[in-house]
Amino acid sequence: MFVFRLDTHSGVPPYLQLVQQVRQAVLLGFLQPGDRLPLIREVVEDLAINPNTVAKAYRQMEHEDLVTGRPGQGTFVNEQQSAAMPASTYTSLRRGLATWLRRAYAAGLDEQAVEALFTSVHRQTRNEDVA
Repeated sequence: MFVFRLDTHSGVPPYLQLVQQVRQAVLLGFLQPGDRLPLIREVVEDLAINPNTVAKAYRQMEHEDLVTGRPGQGTFVNEQQSAAMPASTYTSLRRGLATWLRRAYAAGLDEQAVEALFTSVHRQTRNEDVA
């Protein structure tokens, strides 16, 4: 069963954190079409947040066509336009990124410096691919 987590220090509204987690889980193949998300009341109990916050996140995911709510049954992941990444690709990329992160921290970078470096290289690479 999929479990949501909240980062109270991120500055990202809780409902958006829930939406982002589902987007990422679908993209990475952790959530498959037909998988049921936890019921709103289950998320409220697990995270100790307002039911309206969870309902807002679920409405946003429905609006984005990530999920479909079925009255009396729950909320289910929809079939996505683009296929999820194969597990082997995800595993390989994750290992490479973990190695890079260990090297960055060993070189003395803190979390903020790592994020800044990653973001700048990501933007540069994306812009090169567009050009």
